[in-house]
Amino acid sequence: MNHRQRVQAVLGSKTPDRMASLCGWLAYPRHLITIAGATDEEYKADPGKVYLEAYHRLDIDALVGGLPERKPGKEPDPEAWRIVDHETYIHARTNKDIDDLADDIDAMPAADSYEGTFDFEGEYQKLKASMDKFMAREQDIVFMPPQWDLGGHVSWYNEFGYENFFLLVGLYPEKARKLLEIGGARGRCRSKVIARAVREGIYPRAVFMGEDICTQRGCMISVDFMEKYYAPTLAHGLEPLKEVGCRPVWHSDGDTRMLVPMLLESGIQGFQGFQPECGVTLEFILQHKPKDGGRLLIFGPISVTTELPVLDEAGIRQKVRSAFELCRDKADIFLFTANTVIPDTPVENVIAMYDEATRCKY
Repeated sequence: MNHRQRVQAVLGSKTPDRMASLCGWLAYPRHLITIAGATDEEYKADPGKVYLEAYHRLDIDALVGGLPERKPGKEPDPEAWRIVDHETYIHARTNKDIDDLADDIDAMPAADSYEGTFDFEGEYQKLKASMDKFMAREQDIVFMPPQWDLGGHVSWYNEFGYENFFLLVGLYPEKARKLLEIGGARGRCRSKVIARAVREGIYPRAVFMGEDICTQRGCMISVDFMEKYYAPTLAHGLEPLKEVGCRPVWHSDGDTRMLVPMLLESGIQGFQGFQPECGVTLEFILQHKPKDGGRLLIFGPISVTTELPVLDEAGIRQKVRSAFELCRDKADIFLFTANTVIPDTPVENVIAMYDEATRCKY
């Protein structure tokens, strides 16, 4: 099988020739340069070319990360490694207190008015342009960019700040409910955009999504609140994806165990973001089934904290082989990491991880 055929087989719950693989979260350019056998000058001249060459040498089937590009006035740095920084996330509004935000929420239009103002065609054309741009340089590896704003939205702390948002949940639950309903309406609109892209064959039949709403000790909000206010909006928001057979795969850091049943009931069909130090292991996830009774879709499960940086090559290969055997009859799997691979990871372990995937034959 070629990469595209292998991806289509896994997403269709059919048996591929070997274990499929997913990447795009190698955060350190030095790793990519080493794997590609490139020079610093070649990376500085065309980082996207080195990026693709590294993933071809690793024999990756699909990518979640877009191509790095030269930025005007800024030379690519082979030693830079952060893929996020202080400018990446929305700056939370800190100039308002909780009562100001409560007033702002009262002034927001109702959730049922959101769809009428959403620019479906404009958003679709933006997505298509990004997919076409990737395909113009890469015809073999499948592009599967994450869509973090699908289905629902509970992590309003990005907009309001942690303290304000969680105070709002505790003091004004009905206003928090309105926010979640607005997030669900927005997420449903975004799901319709992805659903159209799936129907028209420019996006794969799985989408990588989710929200960070858990710490290493559990959910940031009570599970009862999430089940009452978030789950209905998420389920409604995911319906367009289900209608076209696109499988939503949930990413969340931390201890997500108490949320897994709710997420599956809402329509999530797979998971990524395994953190064994929090109890979120592949063995735990495989105890569950999607609501439709089908197979789970796994992106993982190699830990970037307790496994990839610290084990030797033999240990990494054993982790890959174990994941393959655990999923063989229970789930569809793309070998992937739990999060971004940072500089203190031996590049030999990255190479061993993906090499072992090519050796796992069905």
